[in-house]
Amino acid sequence: MHKPAIVTALLLAASLAAPARAQKVEEASIADLQAMMAKGTSSEAITRAYLARIAAMDRKGPALRAIIATNPDAIAQARAADARRRAGKPLGPLDGVPVLVKDNIETADPMPTTAGSLALKDNLTRRDAPVVARLRAAGAVILGKANLSEWANIRSSRSNSGWSAVGGQVRNPYALDRTPCGSSSGSGAAVAASFAAVALGTETDGSVVCPSSINGLVGLKPTIGMVSRTHVVPISHSQDTPGPMARSVRDAATLFSAMVGSDPADAATQGADARARDYAAALAPGALKGMRIGVLRPQMTEAQARVYDAALAVLKSRGAELVDVEAPAAPGLGEAEFQVLITELKADMASYLATAPAAVKARSLDDLIAFNRANAAAEMPYFGQETFEAAAKTKGLDDWEYRGARAKSQRLAGAEGIDAMLAKARVSLIVAPTTGPAWLIEPVYGDQGQGPSASRLPAVSGYPHLTVPMGLVRGLPVGLSFIGPAFSEALLLSAGYDYEQAARARVAPRYLPSADIGPGQDGAR
Repeated sequence: MHKPAIVTALLLAASLAAPARAQKVEEASIADLQAMMAKGTSSEAITRAYLARIAAMDRKGPALRAIIATNPDAIAQARAADARRRAGKPLGPLDGVPVLVKDNIETADPMPTTAGSLALKDNLTRRDAPVVARLRAAGAVILGKANLSEWANIRSSRSNSGWSAVGGQVRNPYALDRTPCGSSSGSGAAVAASFAAVALGTETDGSVVCPSSINGLVGLKPTIGMVSRTHVVPISHSQDTPGPMARSVRDAATLFSAMVGSDPADAATQGADARARDYAAALAPGALKGMRIGVLRPQMTEAQARVYDAALAVLKSRGAELVDVEAPAAPGLGEAEFQVLITELKADMASYLATAPAAVKARSLDDLIAFNRANAAAEMPYFGQETFEAAAKTKGLDDWEYRGARAKSQRLAGAEGIDAMLAKARVSLIVAPTTGPAWLIEPVYGDQGQGPSASRLPAVSGYPHLTVPMGLVRGLPVGLSFIGPAFSEALLLSAGYDYEQAARARVAPRYLPSADIGPGQDGAR
């Protein structure tokens, strides 16, 4: 039976007058977003929902300050994805999915790449870093640029993780007075808060895995040479790499799959095309069965030890054979790594700045130091630039002290570090607590991190490092690290996925003003 024409007209008028219902994107995975689009929800609607969530929560509400800029072209990119879907030509699992990019990675969109510094506020290059170009080719919507620890936390040893002169202080969604960790702090807080399903971070030593662990995420620091570093504001060509950050292992693997590939401008990636594959396709329960895993047991609090023990019990329940291993003494590793970082910082930063637009006046590390001094009130209200100043005094990549430090650090972390541990214990990979729970944001004294850190050996050796949520310590997330030899990403992701599916340890954030330390908050959840 047909409705009377007047009734039909009234219903149509009411539907046009009613505001569009916002799409629910909180905690949505890539698969969830694809399922929504398959059922008729547009990428444009999803993108608008994320933009609305950012508008409501990044400078208002909990005021996470995780985003430096949203992309004026994001809606147009989403509409292009919708057109491809209507034409029956979607590009793959990332097509139409909004992705955030840490603001030390260039995109061709109308957003400057600042690394958080006012010295780069006019660094509008209009070029894609190759890693972003790969995401764009996969159909991803570049949603915006994530805040970060300024200069990726290399300006000072007394910095506040998550603070930048451009973006302000990033807040942890689990407890707003706690650090989000650096330097991919905005990427971590944003994904935890469902400002996007996934984001790009970068790591030199800990800057993907620490904010992932502390914000209850999965983060993968790839092997050096898997992902291009071209058009990424640098610290060290020996250790820098972009990496995926997500709320699940499958989403991290999906994003990573689109990132891998060779780049003629980055010699380290020469063999990456041969390693490009769908890393998410192989994920399935059962990977841990029969796997020998080395277990590091660093000093930690009783509360964190209980969470770690629970995680180890899950590994064992999945059929893994656990073997205790000891970390190498590695005398002098920290000093050698620092020498490498500051020497390469001076050289690599000059190379990067040489290609910056004319509007960027700085062309060397000395220029950046002078800029900071001239703009100290804005750039140095809390901490200085003593690491920049130490780097400016280094003697270049041909200096014998640098060359010796690089050889020593690679040997101690690689051949005599991870490789030796794996071989001695006859294990496939190593697990450890990623780091401690989030510490209080402390502008006066800087970062006050406590507890173990698993990042140095894989960072210095250039080997892969995956962190997966393993529960809460006094209401604050902590992660379980999976560390393996070079190019073992598939192994780490498979093991991490099997653990994740059994543990189900991730808890969504509640945006509390301070950490919930009530009864029952010490254990794994």
